[in-house]
Amino acid sequence: MRELFIEWMYRTVKVPYQWIFKRKEAWNLTLQELLRLPEESLGFHLGCFLCQHNFEIQPTLEEHDIYHVLTQTGGTVLDEITMQFYLLGNGKRSLFLFVVMGTGVVFYPFQWGHFYQTYRKGKQAHRFFDLNFLPLLPFPIADFRKTFNIQP
Repeated sequence: MRELFIEWMYRTVKVPYQWIFKRKEAWNLTLQELLRLPEESLGFHLGCFLCQHNFEIQPTLEEHDIYHVLTQTGGTVLDEITMQFYLLGNGKRSLFLFVVMGTGVVFYPFQWGHFYQTYRKGKQAHRFFDLNFLPLLPFPIADFRKTFNIQP
């Protein structure tokens, strides 16, 4: 029940959030274009993640799913909350991040230790949350994780 409520909340705030805070150009890539990239590339892994979770590319929010791929967090509500703690540790600050984290603390109080552990991993990684990922899509994901010390 709590997952349904949180998903409803996300769908409700997504459009206004996107309109207010994400006024940038979309990547204009298709899922097929991502899946045509080399199998070891960040872009190919992004395409696989989208297929695996039956997600679509969200214009102007493309980097969000890149974070899931790099940190190896899945697509569930709990995974989303966990990833936001990782990004907080990495230095990201946004209204969406704090809303999701607050929701996590309220609805998943027994996961606090897991959230804190993930936050620490984000602190240990080199800052990556604000990179322009579009030109990095063809590069090997393993090299990227190693360079930025991104631990799952």
